[in-house]
Amino acid sequence: MGTIVGGFVLPHEPGLFFTARDEAGPGLAEVHAAYDRVRDRIGELRATSVIVIGADHYVLFGPQCLPNFLIGVGDVTGPYERFPGVAQDEIPNNRDLAGHILRHGRANGFDWAASKSLRVDHSVGLPARICALPNSTVTGVIPVYLASGVEPLIPMRRAYELGGAIQAAVAAYDADERVVVIGSGGISHWVGMARMGDHNEPFDRMVLDCVVRGDPEPLFALTDEEIVDQAGNGGLEIRNLVCAMGAMPASTGSLIAYHNAPDWVAGLGFAEIHAAA
Repeated sequence: MGTIVGGFVLPHEPGLFFTARDEAGPGLAEVHAAYDRVRDRIGELRATSVIVIGADHYVLFGPQCLPNFLIGVGDVTGPYERFPGVAQDEIPNNRDLAGHILRHGRANGFDWAASKSLRVDHSVGLPARICALPNSTVTGVIPVYLASGVEPLIPMRRAYELGGAIQAAVAAYDADERVVVIGSGGISHWVGMARMGDHNEPFDRMVLDCVVRGDPEPLFALTDEEIVDQAGNGGLEIRNLVCAMGAMPASTGSLIAYHNAPDWVAGLGFAEIHAAA
């Protein structure tokens, strides 16, 4: 039987890689340390597979095809974008588990879109490269994409329910698999908008507090218009965090770090979701 042994929410901040680590000031060093903490915890949890839930940034799926939710079941490479020191070649996938999640979901009311050859962007590629794959126990990274960046958007509650479908599929898997789920997203950021570079710390901390308390209800209550007003169009990515919460229902967590210095495009929030005893 598969087991979800832990979860994390984190940003996919590309600015991390444009200053050499040994030249990093205190703020950048602290953000690196937060990613390192996630990496180390994945190792401590002895995870064998990591599911990364990301958002398309309009580079993978053009206007001709906008899936509500998609899982990569075949070849995976990336990230699509070039970042200094970050490989773009194969990301090993657990194809058997990914295919099982797809089939189990379709048999239980979740009509997954699927990709047999997927070049991921930074929302999946960066967590995979810097947090999952450095651990020798991790043999596969399964990419999941939600419609959380480009309209039409997956409803917030449906994103949570999809997390529950992932949990049910993992529990029904017939092999001994230790799975970690990562919800990858901003928090507040205004992409290409007049307020680009702004952060809304009270909003960001409210979201992180929901993750830590294991309470998605305040997030369900938000309209998309309220999210864009308070946290920008990038704030719509909180669906990815909500999906990770759905994969670990009734589980509380702990804050790892929060940063919102002017150098960062987004408010950067990191938290761990603890598996229920």
